[in-house]
Amino acid sequence: MNLSELYVRGGFWLIGLCACLASCISSKKLVLYQKTGPGNDTVSVAARYIPVIKVGDVLSVQVSSFSPEATALFNPYTAITALSGTSTMQSTPTTPMPYMAGYLVSEEGQIELPLIGKITVQGLTNSQASKEIRQKLLNYLKEPTVNVRNLNFQISVTGEVARPSLFSIPSEHITLPEALGLAGDITIFGKRTNVLIIREVNGKQTFNHVDLTKRDLFRSPFYHLHPNDIVYVEPGKARIANADRTYQLVPIILSALSIIAIVVTR
Repeated sequence: MNLSELYVRGGFWLIGLCACLASCISSKKLVLYQKTGPGNDTVSVAARYIPVIKVGDVLSVQVSSFSPEATALFNPYTAITALSGTSTMQSTPTTPMPYMAGYLVSEEGQIELPLIGKITVQGLTNSQASKEIRQKLLNYLKEPTVNVRNLNFQISVTGEVARPSLFSIPSEHITLPEALGLAGDITIFGKRTNVLIIREVNGKQTFNHVDLTKRDLFRSPFYHLHPNDIVYVEPGKARIANADRTYQLVPIILSALSIIAIVVTR
């Protein structure tokens, strides 16, 4: 074997070694929902979260009765809402969230419906608001039914996930694992032991941490997400170390490639 062949073979070995070092990631703490003790196969789940209506919410109010003609007056947004669909929606830099056609809850906590006028809905659940509106409609419709939904129930998932985005939740209910599933799950570099949930409480942003590797997650008050929650997956040490190694190894790889090119051309 001549000197040129040794240089070439050595260069390829160097590049292969650098690639292995850059991609080496420990599998420790990647497993979710681990047992914390014997017999821990059944876990109580936190009570389902029922949102209440707040100032700034956009509500869909769907009215039906025995008279479709009379009912149509109380459904001005039906055609527009139908265009947006009912599936879970997400925004991207190139596809913003669709326009939400509905009744905006004013600073006074009210919405204004045709003929009925203003109704205070702040602090009510959707079911309670439906009953309030139905009671008012009895003056205009026979046996009306009312369905109220929150159109701007949205959550953000950012950080070390496959598809970070803002998601609109038509069902008005989502758990933390489901939200991470919508975002394509945590990447191999994500820190599963310290997921941050940013939640507004009484006008203040609270910062809360959840360990996804423990089954205690299912009892956590952050298992069920609230409207406008932000889920942030912190990058682990492997991501930082991998990035550092990449920056360190790029000059070495480039030098090796230069040596190989010089040797081969001789």
